[in-house]
Amino acid sequence: MIVVRAGPVSARFSRRALVVAVVLVAAGLALGFAGLARGTEWSPPGEVLAALAGRGEEAFVILQWRLPRVCAAAVFGAGLGLAGAVFQNLTRNPLGSPDVIGLDAGAYTGALIVLTAVGGTAFSLTGAAMLGGLLTAAVVYALSLRSGLDRRLLIVVGIAVNAVLTAVNSWIVLRVDLEVALAASGWSTGSLNGLDWSDVGVPFLVVGVLAALLAALSRAMHQAGLGDELAVASGVAVGRLRLLTVFAGVGCTATVTAVTGPIVFVALAAPHIGRRLAGAAGVPLLPAALTGAVLLLAADLTAQLLLAPVALPVGVVTTAIGGGYLLWLLFTELRRGPAAGTAG
Repeated sequence: MIVVRAGPVSARFSRRALVVAVVLVAAGLALGFAGLARGTEWSPPGEVLAALAGRGEEAFVILQWRLPRVCAAAVFGAGLGLAGAVFQNLTRNPLGSPDVIGLDAGAYTGALIVLTAVGGTAFSLTGAAMLGGLLTAAVVYALSLRSGLDRRLLIVVGIAVNAVLTAVNSWIVLRVDLEVALAASGWSTGSLNGLDWSDVGVPFLVVGVLAALLAALSRAMHQAGLGDELAVASGVAVGRLRLLTVFAGVGCTATVTAVTGPIVFVALAAPHIGRRLAGAAGVPLLPAALTGAVLLLAADLTAQLLLAPVALPVGVVTTAIGGGYLLWLLFTELRRGPAAGTAG
């Protein structure tokens, strides 16, 4: 076990988790560098390095056009990974991610209403997306309550709410003017195309603040993951913890959705893959965030290369991969269900 200290704050990592984190950071940097080099033609590595230092003929293109997109893929991927980790930790189920239980669709509904009704600024879209996500989380939670919180029922209810909200979103798009409908339809696929620094400044700040909040709550989340009774006995205020973590998870999802539209699969897969790579119990936040960043960087680079020189929306790639991954998870959960029931 390795202890990392920064002033009064300390964190413990297993050697394997630390090695995995270093490898994921290296993979993310390599993918980011490739994204900076990728344009209508590939820029030489020397030209990219010169541009990062503020020199060279391509400095403006790389720093003002490509770098915001690469940074957005890394930060938003990490945010989605954190959101997935939060809800998989709460539901104790690998299917408990924002895109499966309807939070992405709810955030998109909130942003869509503002976009089609009043046009909307970046601030209003983010606020509306967060409100839509929070309301969706409240509805899913309320419908899942019986004699307590049934976590398996929560997943089923979330899938149903997701389907309803997807239909509502389609109805809204069909009812608005053609120009607004085209913009909303393109946005619904989830895309990093055309982002610049003015689009991502505030979202980066929001995701950073929410990530810091989750880091501060990580120890309590780990204790809660061992069981509510044990968490309460160790002094964790479980109700307050759930409220804060749901707010942070919805906030990460809604912020990304407000800027890029709903990007599926990353929040579903990143925590699961990160946990397996790190070999840790529960849903560790750092591996989930780093895995999410790497997944979205890789998906965006793939989206740019598939039909080059046309850049596909990154959501097309994540949806294609995520469908198969979701089917695999569903079959895994179904196989585990009867066995768990027999064991109980």
